[in-house]
Order: sequence, then structure tokens, then C-alpha cells
Amino acid sequence: MTQAKNPTLLPIPMSSPDLTDNERQAVARVLETPNLSMGSQITYFEESIKAYTGSRHAIGVSSGTAGLHLCVRASGIGPGDLVITTPFSFVASSNVLLYEGAVPVFVDVEPRTGNIDPHLVFAAAQDIMQGGLNAKAWLPPNGAAVESKLKAILPVDVFGQPADLEPILNTAWKYKLKVIEDSCEALGAKYNGRMAGTLGDYGVFAFYPNKQITTGEGGMVITDEDDAASLMRALRNQGRAPGDTWLQHTHLGYNYRLDEMSAALGVTQMQRLDELVARRTQVADWYNQRVSEIPGVEAPTIARYTTRVSWFVYVVRFNQKLDRDIIAKRLGELGIPARPYFLPIHLQPYMKERFGYAEGTFPVTEDLGRRSLALPFSGVMQEGQVEKVCQALRQVIL
Repeated sequence: MTQAKNPTLLPIPMSSPDLTDNERQAVARVLETPNLSMGSQITYFEESIKAYTGSRHAIGVSSGTAGLHLCVRASGIGPGDLVITTPFSFVASSNVLLYEGAVPVFVDVEPRTGNIDPHLVFAAAQDIMQGGLNAKAWLPPNGAAVESKLKAILPVDVFGQPADLEPILNTAWKYKLKVIEDSCEALGAKYNGRMAGTLGDYGVFAFYPNKQITTGEGGMVITDEDDAASLMRALRNQGRAPGDTWLQHTHLGYNYRLDEMSAALGVTQMQRLDELVARRTQVADWYNQRVSEIPGVEAPTIARYTTRVSWFVYVVRFNQKLDRDIIAKRLGELGIPARPYFLPIHLQPYMKERFGYAEGTFPVTEDLGRRSLALPFSGVMQEGQVEKVCQALRQVIL
């Protein structure tokens, strides 16, 4: 193990954006113009994402959640429709379905990666298409009808590692389902050599300050579908379609616009994306070296199909004999922030109330929810800070 190189350590935040003077100057230049929304910077930002991913269209929006919601609208998903998705994710991936009155159909996840299990996706799709009791076995206890139509699959690329998309795409093709790839945590990741977000009908990235690049808030939808892209561009701007006058609105839309200052920040960050991903990889490598030496702690697993992880967070798991919550509390007492990651969506209070879920429904998700802990992580962490976190982790465990 290499020794920490910087003996003077800064306080350790949970996460931190990686910004330079170039980003600050880019934002300042926008403020010297009268164009603070829907100007040239959003166009430049969209073009940079298109060039990086090879996508035909990129639509900048105010958040990853907004982007996912627009994909739901573009997919024609409405009240009572069913969408297969994962309970091990941030709540936004299911909330966007609820916005349109649709029903998330949860299936459990792979125990090693935490990504949605493609075999369960196929089994659920097959049974739902058959209807009756076969379909009922996959639906939530309340709030869904067996005659409801299955419209889409919404996999999530968890923690910066792509879901196993090839079998999911095969299922979607067989049953004529849309695939909305939630890559909000995975910009720059690769699945069997292909960019995360580019495999489904739609892909969505997010740029919150803890992401690979940041625009403060913000997100981006990518797609190769011309009509869907045109609709989403209208919907993000209060439903104003091409040809509409200033106060004319063809569609029921939203204020999902991304402002020019945020877009300028994104343009500059995109110029550094590979550097930013490499820095985060270095921090993850420092963690991997040390975590592997701490009894009872499991480092993240990289799947065989993952060509490149784009590290978003660094999440460890504890064996069954260790209490994750006590460990997190003791780390906090030593000045080390740590967060449970994720809390299962189906056990969120509003999901339990609406759909009648209870513990024991998705055992793998619930097991990961009990044993997983996100440690401080960002591309600007020093090796000495990683060493301090791991020393504290070893101390509170032993």
C-alpha cells in the first residue's frame, strides 16, 4: 500500500465538486450578456453530449428527474400503465412514473452489483403479458390491475456501473416495450464497450454537485428518435412546440429549462470529463486497496460486462455480524460523514401507504439496504483523506 503523500489534511466532506477557474470564468462570461436562458450555451452543452455519446439528439433539462419524466411522457406512459423497474435506486426513478399515474412494477436486483436482475425482468414481462394470476404475482399488493398494460422497462445504472442491458433489451424487443435507461449516476461508464445511456430508447444523465460533472442542478436526455426529441424539447419549455407564438402552447408542458449559467458550467466540465472520471477512479482505487484489508467489509464488485465504471459514489457492505447504522454513527463521531445507500424504494412511507408493500417483498434489495454504506467520495479527495476514512472505519469495527 502506498503511503499518504499529504500530511496536512482538509476536513472530509461527503462529496465535493471538481471545479477550476475555467468553470468560474465561463459562468462569469454568461453574466456579462443579456442571455441567461435558452441561449447559445445550452446548444453548446447539448452538442458536447451528442458528440461524446454519439447520440442523434440531446435535450438539456433542469434535473435528471425532469429528464426521466419527459421520457415517460414521450413513451406514452399514462394512468394505470405498468413499468418494470428497480426498488434499489434513488426515489426519482419511480416518482416519475407516479407523476403520470403509472405503476412501478418492482423486481429484485443482482446481489453483487445492486443493478436490476435481467432474468427477473424477463420473467415479470412474460407473466404480465400472459395476464391473470401470472401477472398478479408481480404486481404490488394494492393499486394495480391485472389487465393493465405493460409499457416499458426502466433500469438504473447504479453507483456508476451500467445495468446488464443486453438481456433487458432482448426482453423489450420481444414484448415491444420502451427502455428508459436511468444513467443519472453513470455518465462516462461503458457497457461492453458502449456508452451508458445509449443502449435504450432514451438515456438520462444528471449533473447534481456530487455527479461526475456538475451544473449545480441539471440533466440531459439523449435519444435517436426525432419525434420524441421534438416533443421533449417542447415539453421542457411549457409545452411550446415549433411554430407556436410567444404565449401559445400546443402541449401541457413544464418549466424544465436549464439556464445558461448552468449550461456554460456543463460545457466546460465536459471538456474535462475523461480527466474527471480518471480522478474518481484513482480515489476508488485507493479505497479498494485499503477496504480489502478491513475484516467484515466488502468493496464494490465490478461486473464482467462493465468495460468502465464511472465512479459516482463509493459504497461498501458489511457482513451480517456488523451493524451498519452503529458504524455510521461512530464514524460521524470521529468527523467522518457516511450515509446508508440506498433505502429501498418500496419501503418508503408513501410507497407503503399507496401500494401496500411490506418488508420481505424484495429480499436482495432489503439486504443491500441494511448492509450498504456510502463513504466520503469525490474526485478531489486526497489519498491521505482516504487513508483517514479507512483508519476510522477499521477503528470503529475492531
